[in-house]
Amino acid sequence: MAIVRNLQRALVAVPLVLLLGGCGDEPAPAPTTAGAASTGGAASLPASAPPVTASGDPATRAAEIVARLSDEDLAGQVLMPYAYGSSATKVDADNAKANQGLAGVNTPAEMVEKYRLGGMILVGFTVDDPTSKTNPTTNVENPEQVRDLTTGLHDASRRLPAAAPLMIGMDQEYGVVTRVTEGVTMLPSAMAFGAARKPGLTEAAWRAAGAELAAMGVTVDFAPVADTLNTRGGGVIGSRSFGADPKVNADQVAAAVRGLQESGVAAAIKHFPGHGHTTADSHDELPVIGQNRKTWETQDLPPFQAGVRAGAGLVMSGHLDLRSVDKGVAATFSKKIMTDVLRGQLKFTGVAVTDAMNMAPAKKWPSGEAAVRALNAGNDMLLMPPDIGAARDGILAGLKDGSLKRERLTEAVTRILTLKFTTEAIPQPELSVVGSEAHAQSVTALNAAAVTVLRGKCTGPLLTGPVSVTAPASREVARVNLVKALQAAGVQVQASGGSVIHLVGYGDQRIDLDDSAAITVMMDSPGLLAQAQTPTLIATYSSSQLSLTALAGVIAGKTKASGRSPIAVGNLPRTACK
Repeated sequence: MAIVRNLQRALVAVPLVLLLGGCGDEPAPAPTTAGAASTGGAASLPASAPPVTASGDPATRAAEIVARLSDEDLAGQVLMPYAYGSSATKVDADNAKANQGLAGVNTPAEMVEKYRLGGMILVGFTVDDPTSKTNPTTNVENPEQVRDLTTGLHDASRRLPAAAPLMIGMDQEYGVVTRVTEGVTMLPSAMAFGAARKPGLTEAAWRAAGAELAAMGVTVDFAPVADTLNTRGGGVIGSRSFGADPKVNADQVAAAVRGLQESGVAAAIKHFPGHGHTTADSHDELPVIGQNRKTWETQDLPPFQAGVRAGAGLVMSGHLDLRSVDKGVAATFSKKIMTDVLRGQLKFTGVAVTDAMNMAPAKKWPSGEAAVRALNAGNDMLLMPPDIGAARDGILAGLKDGSLKRERLTEAVTRILTLKFTTEAIPQPELSVVGSEAHAQSVTALNAAAVTVLRGKCTGPLLTGPVSVTAPASREVARVNLVKALQAAGVQVQASGGSVIHLVGYGDQRIDLDDSAAITVMMDSPGLLAQAQTPTLIATYSSSQLSLTALAGVIAGKTKASGRSPIAVGNLPRTACK
């Protein structure tokens, strides 16, 4: 709760900021950041951070700093773009060229310095990631590389007049949206947590995840997903959601928020006001939330309310048309939603961050106009503007012509700096915590509780005699991991001729099923199991190594499948095991 308490204090400090104004001195020139492809383009900056004389309280410190920032400093603090290159200061020629096209600089550190950025999102492109359309590059590889990158970014940020660490975010939801996979403790998808329905295990698992992200220098995780699905789990969110029960989801969201933030990483609950009852993808078009106001408040709002009450540092706005509140206007640009509902009804005092501004609904206007519209709606941080310079210039123009009040901008930056100083106050863990045995144990307990048998027996070994594991070609890593886990559990596995355990996962369809198998296992949202003809149906909701180890324990009869499907799957029971 420390994060939200500090943000609440920031609101008290804002009037003082407005009285003091923003007449800080211009920074003195200094050399640009050195790098393998560094050729200028960065703004003139002080050689070292100005002396910090502000109070140690994050909110008070933020207010005092905001009072002396220039308009250019304030405009930069609300921007959170991505950059090319796996190092802050050294990039190859291709990445330098890409950064030149994006921001007129060569390196990520230069981008921070030129635009006086408040944040940066780390990105990763994979073909089967549903968010890949807004992630054109990858700059995360492994924990050591990410920590080196974030250290360089934080160093560049601390040389800015705000003298603050950078807000470094990442979509580490786990499941199908996971940026860093190498060397970390892999949590299952959110739906696995919903199947387990054990908030204590959820909090422990996310506490482990938070410690690992903090060790890598990440300060914000754009997670958990607080969207509630329709009963059968349709739509684009799928296993990224905890499920279709708003009360269960609320408990899970609150637990995940607490776990992350106890480790020093701010949680960003998303996608407000709820993407679970939509069918369209907001990457491509403006999805409609068609429930009436009362139904929306009953079905979609509870997990967001729970996340706010748990102290979530951020709420991410969705590019979503909540017709019962502001018909035809994307929530990101709706003051009725982002201010009246989020701030007024939910009493949220933290940082409101937009979903990616390079998504289709946000590109309805030029970058500068979209930036001003999003800020005026009540957002504080603008994520992934498609044209960084135009977004910054639009904000400055808005201040000049009065379409954006300086009070609104200083309010946003005060919230951002308060959150930065709050997370900074928690000591950064050593990298040795990443992938530790203690974290694996925390997550293993959750995975074991999530495994769900929807058809078949529930006690003793589920199969006798040798088994063979099959899967579509794209699931080979999972297939091999299950083979190893089964062997470790004492099950005889042979290449062919045994009772078949068939694996399917995200994006697979009816053609990928094997009706001759003895067991079909779904490693994602379990809807496809309604079409499977095999005698035993199991959902793990995840293809992580730890999830498959838990599955092996159930198949071997060493553990009981205690999970319950968070969505309806055809005419199958939520669990076959009472």
